[in-house]
Amino acid sequence: MILGKLFGNKESNDTPEEEKLGAFARLRRGLGKTRAALASVFSLGRKLDADLLEEVETILIQSDFGPTVAMELCDDLEAAYSDREFSPDEVVPFLKEKLRDRLGAGHSISWAEQGTTVIVVAGVNGVGKTTSIAKLAHQWRSEGKSVILAAGDTFRAAAIEQLGIWSERLGVEMIRGKAGGDPAAVVFDAVHAAKEKQVDVLLIDTAGRLHTEKPLMDQLGKIGRVIGKQLEGAPHEVLQVLDATTGQNAILQAKAFHEVMPVTGLVLTKLDGTARGGVIFPIMKEMGLPVKYIGVGEGIEDLQSFDPDRFIDALFD
Repeated sequence: MILGKLFGNKESNDTPEEEKLGAFARLRRGLGKTRAALASVFSLGRKLDADLLEEVETILIQSDFGPTVAMELCDDLEAAYSDREFSPDEVVPFLKEKLRDRLGAGHSISWAEQGTTVIVVAGVNGVGKTTSIAKLAHQWRSEGKSVILAAGDTFRAAAIEQLGIWSERLGVEMIRGKAGGDPAAVVFDAVHAAKEKQVDVLLIDTAGRLHTEKPLMDQLGKIGRVIGKQLEGAPHEVLQVLDATTGQNAILQAKAFHEVMPVTGLVLTKLDGTARGGVIFPIMKEMGLPVKYIGVGEGIEDLQSFDPDRFIDALFD
């Protein structure tokens, strides 16, 4: 299959149960460095004294749990296990419960009650935004949903071409304009087409922009207003794509984007090969935003719906 070759995957004859296990294996692989870092501080026969707590806090911060979350977890550990020996068999379930509580709910996509669900995807250049859009379109097409793509990144001609290649390979329609044109006009046409054709999902790409680039950030706000005027309640989701390898910098980006167009959920890419899987926790704590999808590889199936329980299991098991 061309999609499999494109993403480096081979065709699979796995059963649904095997595919489910495979998805967990990919998630576990992607969080391997974070898991190894956490495991390194716990050994049999040690007491949870000040030295060990300092080691734990350092590992958590290095894995981008953030100083606040790291300190809170260490406080929880100290209250439960201070100055006594413990084993991983008891402390791991304790940590899993504390971390799971921090992930909350609301990780599923908010679909429109009727008509087209409009989803805007934003993020800086290089985070995997366009590839994530392609993977989402593939996933929803596989579920039987009809999809239209909107090339709202008119800032770069290459971006329109790249999304166009994806639309052809995925077999989905794409609405485009001229390079350098008004992205809000492209979005206007896309919403109109989606309503007229009664498609299930409209996925809107936007220009990759740094949170410090005010004109481009203002442009994002304009896109949101154009959508809202055409379709009540839209956009239904504004997904911001963040690169897990940027760690705490991802929080600064999330805050800036949220100011111009309220972000409803996060797509966290490149968790594979990073020791920074903990970045999910400070982002959710500081922003109050749920993680909707996580990327744990380059394969087409490696952008997964975020399952908090699976994520916690992959961190420790």
